[in-house]
Formats: sequence, C-alpha cells, structure tokens
Amino acid sequence: MTGYSQILLDIEEGIATLTLNRPEKMNAFTGTMMQEVIDAFDRTDADDAVRVVIVTGAGDRAFCAGADLTPDGKGGPFSSDEQVTDLSDPRVRDSGGLLTLRLYRSKKPIIAAVNGAAVGVGVTMQLPMDIRLASKTARFGLVFARRGIVPEAASSWFLPRIVGLPQALEWTMTGRVFDAEEALRGGLVRSLHEPGELLDAARGLAREIADNTSAVSVAMTRAMLWRNAAADHPMAAHRVDSRAIYTLSRGSDAQEGVASFLEKRAPRYPGRVSSDMPAFYPWWDEPDWE
Repeated sequence: MTGYSQILLDIEEGIATLTLNRPEKMNAFTGTMMQEVIDAFDRTDADDAVRVVIVTGAGDRAFCAGADLTPDGKGGPFSSDEQVTDLSDPRVRDSGGLLTLRLYRSKKPIIAAVNGAAVGVGVTMQLPMDIRLASKTARFGLVFARRGIVPEAASSWFLPRIVGLPQALEWTMTGRVFDAEEALRGGLVRSLHEPGELLDAARGLAREIADNTSAVSVAMTRAMLWRNAAADHPMAAHRVDSRAIYTLSRGSDAQEGVASFLEKRAPRYPGRVSSDMPAFYPWWDEPDWE
C-alpha cells in the first residue's frame, strides 16, 4: 500500500506487516508516524482478508528508539508547545496514548517483532500488542524518569498488567536500559530469536492464528481478555462469556469448527469481522477525553 511517509504496510496471505520506516533516525516516533499507524489499523480492521497484524521496525538497529528529540518542523518531542489553561483541552492529549488506545481497540490480533532498540514510546507502544517477540540483540528502556517526564501512552495501565507491579515499578523508576534476556525474564516478551529468524518466527505464529481460527472468535476473545481482566468482579466476565457462547454457538463458524474437527480437515470459517460480530458487540462504552 502507498501513501505513507514514515511506515510501510504490506498485506500478504492474511497477514499485514506494518514497518516503522525511519531507519535513518532509528525509527524514532513522530506525530506523523502516530497518524499513519492509526490509519493503517483503520485499514486492517476494515479488511476481512487481514487476520493478524505484525509490527516491526525498518533496518537492523531499532524497533523504535523513542520520541524524535530533534523533530523536523515546530513542536517539542513530548507534547504540544501550545499553552493551555484547561488540562482537559484536547491539545494536552499524549500522542503515544492516542496510538495505544487505537491499538487496544484493534479487532485483529497484533504481534510485535522487536528487531532492535526499543526505548520510551518504542516500548510503550508495544504494550497493547498481544504477543511480543524480540531479537536477541534488542534492548529496552522505560527511560522517562531520566528525561524528566513520566511514563506515557497509558503505560501505567498496560505495563503492570503485563509484567506485574513490582517489575513495572523497577523498570520505570530506574529508567535503565535493559537487554532482551531481562525483558524475557520480566515477562515483557514471549521469546527471543536470532535477528535473521525473528520475522519468520512472528509470521509462523501469525500463520497459526490465520490458518486455524475463526476471525470472529479471535476478535471477541481479544476484546474479552483485554476488557474483562480489568473488571471489578468475575460476574462481568460471566455475563459477556455467556452471551458470546450463546450467540456464537448458533453461528456458521461454530458449525464449521465442529465439522472440520470431526472430518479431520482444515477449517474454512465463513464468518467476517466486518459483518458477523454478535449484536451486543461492543458491550462497553468507550470513555471520552475530558
């Protein structure tokens, strides 16, 4: 696909690969990159041919080295330069958070293939992605306290849910850069791979999802796990589980799932995320900025 200046989007055989594409600046994050990634996810959500999205960085040095500290044009690297008196003004909104909230709403599973340095927003943008694989040469840093700011991109919500509160506190309060082995031990990444094998590993995992599962089931499962895990009582999950099982069990994908199992063949699920999600989806109210 064309029309982007700071990312690439390639779709092949049900897998979309989104590449952060500023290798000369170690794929540093900008407002333009944010807008382009959001647009790309609008496209992948709308395209029933896309089953999984892989996100990686161009080149062999970086996934994303954080916010561009020397951005082209006007504006600071962390927030708007415009002075406001009301902190509910939309200009206050953090660009990293605008991105991660969009990834959180994705109807397609997201796999991060972390091919090099991931610092600041280069880490926090990964947190709403569902599975993170890393190169053995990758390095990570939640360096905000060493830049005089705080963790952004809603990472104070995402990070403790992924790695636990003690690990999240240590990494964010020290602000140190740590290697891929520590990221694996801390639960930030699922597995480590040789640099030349990373994308193949991510594609293999994406292929497993695309070839064997119902797109509607996966979209529902993703939404249920991200949202129900934060509910204040398991009854909230029970309500959604029950309605989803009741509805989907009467659908064509459930019939195909049983038939393909009994006939010992690969499934051919007819359901489409664009048209066949349960009538009660979404079951939550999306909060407004205020």
